[in-house]
Amino acid sequence: MKKRHKRLAIVLGVLAGAVIATALVLNAFRDSMVFFVTPSEMAAMEEVPDRTFRIGGLVEAGSVQRDTTSTEVMFRVTDGAMGVPVIYDGILPNLFREGQGVVAEGRLSADGGTFMANKVLARHDEEYMPREAQEAIERAGHPSGAGGGYNTQ
Repeated sequence: MKKRHKRLAIVLGVLAGAVIATALVLNAFRDSMVFFVTPSEMAAMEEVPDRTFRIGGLVEAGSVQRDTTSTEVMFRVTDGAMGVPVIYDGILPNLFREGQGVVAEGRLSADGGTFMANKVLARHDEEYMPREAQEAIERAGHPSGAGGGYNTQ
């Protein structure tokens, strides 16, 4: 092989390695990304993602039902306009209450009507609510302080 051909082979090898590394990094990002939607946005979707995502809003008053024989809890997350039933099997955060902000991470059930959460996050202080959830609640006609004085500033 001539020197020029050797250099070309090395450059092509480095370029191929860089393309493969970039593809692997982008694939890892895609697998670890978790999207956030409100109940109204989820209802408006033509296709709900077949992957893990987050749904957030307020825990609907009077919707929490606990199974007395296990740690399973059923409740509804609402943004004031739409509500989504959520089933979670585990110990809820101490700050979880009806009328308070919550974000649940999981997938839709096979029938597409119930959100099966594998993680539930409750607000951590008086000032916390995801911006998207706060905007959806305000669009639904609830005052900015609905659900316990939330503020996204």
